[in-house]
Amino acid sequence: MTNMTITPHLLPHVKQPLNVRVQRCNPDQQRYTENFTVHVYPGARIVNVLQAIKDQDSTFMFRMSCEAGQCGSCAVNVNGSPVLACTYHASDGDLIEPLNLPVIRDLMVDLVDNIAKIPTIQTAVTTCQCECQKEGNEEKVNECRENCYVISHQVPNFEKTQQIKELAACLNCLCCISACPAVKVVDFAGPTVMRGYMRIALDTRETGDRIRDAIAAGLFSCTTCQQCSTVCPKNIKTPGKAIEKLRVIASENDLTLPKHREILYRIEKTGRSLETSGKVFLDLVDEIIEPYGEVKGEVVFFVGCMFNARLVDTALDMVEVMRHYGIRLIIPKDQICCGSPLMRTGQLRSIQPLMEQNIAALDLGIPTVMAMCAGCGSTLKHDYNQLDLPFVVKDVCEVMTEFGIKPDKKLNISATYHDPCHLFGGQGISKEPRALLSAAVKQFIDMPAQCCGSGGGVKAGQPDEADALGKLRGEMIRETGADIVVTVCPFCEYHIGAHSDRPVKNLLTVYRELLE
Repeated sequence: MTNMTITPHLLPHVKQPLNVRVQRCNPDQQRYTENFTVHVYPGARIVNVLQAIKDQDSTFMFRMSCEAGQCGSCAVNVNGSPVLACTYHASDGDLIEPLNLPVIRDLMVDLVDNIAKIPTIQTAVTTCQCECQKEGNEEKVNECRENCYVISHQVPNFEKTQQIKELAACLNCLCCISACPAVKVVDFAGPTVMRGYMRIALDTRETGDRIRDAIAAGLFSCTTCQQCSTVCPKNIKTPGKAIEKLRVIASENDLTLPKHREILYRIEKTGRSLETSGKVFLDLVDEIIEPYGEVKGEVVFFVGCMFNARLVDTALDMVEVMRHYGIRLIIPKDQICCGSPLMRTGQLRSIQPLMEQNIAALDLGIPTVMAMCAGCGSTLKHDYNQLDLPFVVKDVCEVMTEFGIKPDKKLNISATYHDPCHLFGGQGISKEPRALLSAAVKQFIDMPAQCCGSGGGVKAGQPDEADALGKLRGEMIRETGADIVVTVCPFCEYHIGAHSDRPVKNLLTVYRELLE
């Protein structure tokens, strides 16, 4: 009989060593990182690692309760991202830290202040229609209760109940607040508080008008970066399902920020969100631009307001790249603003005709519409879908990847990449631009995604907040040591350029430079 050697890591019921780093915080609030080697079963979650550490060091503190992803108490940061420790698989080398909240000790953070800000419903009050209540006669009140009291509000209907259930799935784990860039720089109550206000707005039993409370809590401080949705264990889409809808209510009550109203008036008057001076991109190009050689494909190009008016040269760089690689561009001249600035700020009164005009302009029988602006692309993909689009919308990075565009050489520089929020969080695109950039430069230095502060109407309506976020992003860029920072969003390109000591270039500009 042949002896068989079984490798230990192939046995599902044999514990294996795992090395992790854990941030500690002692009673004097001094923070330090400690290395631990624990023995856990294959497939262990972070909470199993924390329990093993507790077995080694009884002073180690963390929270846990249900161990089933339902209570939210075990939320921690793992490798920089908020997760539930009981649902996240542990890996060798993990860095485990507390959420970005006030730390009590080790991984235990103070949740009380933030949870206390979450609003609760003010249920409907019954009102008496006769004088018995005023008389203070309790017996008489009880006798005539059925006749003298009316319920001022009805129970929510089925549709609203479903919307409420979606928002009410929140675990109050505060992962969203930990990940929110806005709370780092301004007095913003955070995503889960906004979720609470929208949940109340949907409930017809609520007696108060809470929109002013939501505004006071920072409704217009959200950059709609989608980070809260990305890290939410229950996948609650707070920006779209709560914050933007609350902003619609604010607009209906004439509570929109003045700078946001100016954008609405400009779009209604000119079809564009930005003022223009001199020639714009659409004035400088033909409606059909043929490639230099063989036609390998064709797309309809949706320009967007920023590339049309502010970053014309960047858009022209894209034209050169597409021509070089055999892509025919069709550029309808009657396209207008996609409406993203209005949707993000809750001003919907002119949205329908705007969307219909753009769809009519872009519907040329060509299957692909290409967007170069992350905000425009996300809006066309998600907000226009209700109108049953006759084409597929793709980001320029998706188009370049699908057509196999690859440079023949590399720029002799190092570059880092900034994820536009409406590309990374809004469209789930992060690998394609990184691969395209890595192929174009000598050294690619990765950097975690972080909002630069230019989205969600914040740059126009809350410029101080936008500047503060821009400075934070500029510091992160500098820490990479890269020669340049590359992005694929005009708003990010424009905003980061004012807050970084490194040159900011669009990915298409990098590819155009490789053609020289």
